[in-house]
Order: sequence, then C-alpha cells, then structure tokens
Amino acid sequence: MTRQASFIFSTDQLNYEFSDTHPFNQKRIVLTKSLLDEMNTIEPDEIVIPRTATDEELLLAHDAKYIEIVKKASKGEVSENIGSIYGIGTEDTPFFHGMHDASALLVGGTLTAIEEVMEGRSRYALNLGGGLHHGFQGKASGFCIYNDSSVAIKYLQQKYGARVLYVDTDAHHGDGVQWTFYDDPNVCTFSIHETGRYLFPGTGNVTERGNGAGYGASFNFPIDAFTEDESFLHIYKTALREVAAHFKPDVILTQNGADAHYFDPLTHLYSTMKIYEEIPKLAKEIAEEYCDGKWIAIGGGGYDIWRVVPRAWSHLWLTMKDIPTPTGRLPEAWLSKWQPESPVPLIETWEDPDDLYEAVPRKNDINEKNEQMLTRALHVIRKS
Repeated sequence: MTRQASFIFSTDQLNYEFSDTHPFNQKRIVLTKSLLDEMNTIEPDEIVIPRTATDEELLLAHDAKYIEIVKKASKGEVSENIGSIYGIGTEDTPFFHGMHDASALLVGGTLTAIEEVMEGRSRYALNLGGGLHHGFQGKASGFCIYNDSSVAIKYLQQKYGARVLYVDTDAHHGDGVQWTFYDDPNVCTFSIHETGRYLFPGTGNVTERGNGAGYGASFNFPIDAFTEDESFLHIYKTALREVAAHFKPDVILTQNGADAHYFDPLTHLYSTMKIYEEIPKLAKEIAEEYCDGKWIAIGGGGYDIWRVVPRAWSHLWLTMKDIPTPTGRLPEAWLSKWQPESPVPLIETWEDPDDLYEAVPRKNDINEKNEQMLTRALHVIRKS
C-alpha cells in the first residue's frame, strides 16, 4: 500500500559537521523532527533510513578525481593548498574527518526519497538532510561538498526517464544545479533568490536562461534585498504556475532553504513564516496537476536553526500529510525541551509577531523592481 509520505531520517545525517561554530548546522533536522514528533504527525512506518550513495551514483554529477580528493581529505591526507583547488579546506567548506561518508549519506538520502516516490512506495517524500545546491562537478562550494540535487536529477533521468522540474526557494541562487543542466532541455531549473548583487554566489540573473538545446529551461527570479512576503509570494506563485505549464514535468524536486527569513544571519530578505506556509502548498498543487503527485522535497540553507528552520520545515511535512496549517502556540513540550539549549529566545507561536521588523522605507520601489524583473524573467515563455 502506498504511504502518503516518507520522512527520510537518521541521526547519522548529523555527521555532516564542519565545526561547532560553522553556520551550517544539521541539528536543525533534529529540532524539526522533534517539533513534528510533539505534534504526533510522523508514524513509525513513515520514517525511512537513508542509504549511502555509491561512487557510481556520485559519478553521475561529479568527477572521479574530485571524489578521490574528498576521500583523502576525509582521512587528513590533503593539504589546504591542494584542497583549495577543489573548494575544500576553505573557510566556507573546511575539512572534517569522515567528510566523504557524511556527504555521500546526504546524497543517498535524496536518492532514497526519489526511490520511495518513483517506486510507488510513497506519494511524497521529504529529505531534510539534502539540498546542497552549490556543489559543482569537480569542486565544493558554499558549504556543499557533493550536490545531492544534481546527482538525484541525473538518477531520475537515467533510471526513470523523467522530465524534472527543480524548484529552488533558497535565498542563495542554486548555481551548482543550474550549471549542471544548463544545456539540458529535459531539466527545468527554477530559482527564486536574493539578487547576486549583494549575496553569494553572485549568479542567478534573469539573463541566465540556458544554453543550446537547454535555452529556455533555466529560470531565475532574483529579488531585491529587503523583499517582504507579499512580493516574494506574488513572484513565486505567478512564475511557478507559468513555468510548470510551459515545461510540463514528470516529477518535481523542490529545494527548501529556509534562509529568506528576516532572522537569517546570512541574507538580507524580509520574509516571515508566511512564505513557508505557502511554498509547499503550491509545490504540491503543481505536482498533482502535472506529475501525478510525484513530489520530492529536500532541505537547503537556513542558519537560524532555533527560531526559523524547525517551524519552516515542519510546513513541508504537514503539507504532505494534508494536515491543516497550525496556528497559535508551539507544543509546550518542545519549547520546554529546547529553550534551555537555545542561545536566543524561541518564537513560541507558529506565526511570527506582527512587529518582527520596522517598516521598510523602500517597499514600493522594491516591489516595483521585483515586478519588472518578473516580466523580464518570463519573457521567453510569454513571447511564445
């Protein structure tokens, strides 16, 4: 019997850890699962243990030499000078013991999620340990060693012959995935992110539309710094509906970074929990309309692991399970368990407070600029 949803989880996913002070902290997965557990929303048979990706699977999107270097770095056998050539041993993506195994497990988790859906064991699947969208074929970047999305999309193509719509709502541009499939007409990459004028990785302009046979299958929606909920959601909903209608995918893979929130320390957007309530609802709607429900969701960025990520990521699972959007206070048991450990006061309600931030003086200008960007970004579709 097909499950409604599968929750890919193992405490081994926490082994992807650069240091105690690095902003990429996989404890957010535990915090999210704990919140969902306190709500009694995950059944024991819905938890699926992730497998580790094989070298053959990693080679779908990565060079053999790069994989070899990561393996050696895992054992302390690579110098910083050599490592930096491959993007590891850097400030963003430092060495850590066992980094190959930890990274391959995150990739394997996304492959596990894909198999759950594509083999008919589950209608939807969620792997919060995935979403490492900055990794390149032969180089790590932006906290990402192996790119689970790129491997997963190649896997979907080769094993299932699927046309894949990749939707990335992380505040940082999904560059590694975009460039992997830039000339592939059977993979559509969709990324809404803070403009690269102010933020890593500096790419994701509306003019990046694909190359050769892949021209018109790459869509970027770079929104201005300080963009708020209304403009973000207008662009996301308008664009995703038009792109999906144009591309007509067989399966949808969504990367769900939770770093567009006002509290996130690494970005400059002014979103609240309202966008995280709506993002998965539309993804599910698109999957139902075009993909017979085939939707795989993965994690991504998100660096306020206490006040933002658990609430934001919970909405993915709740949407998959058809559980109404919760309101009011978070479970008291969850607040009591984690507040003593949190370095900041937890937000105690599902919604953000109305006075989260002061009014943005340039709001009208920002919204107008975003609207002009949206028109330019969809030009390829609308002119046809």
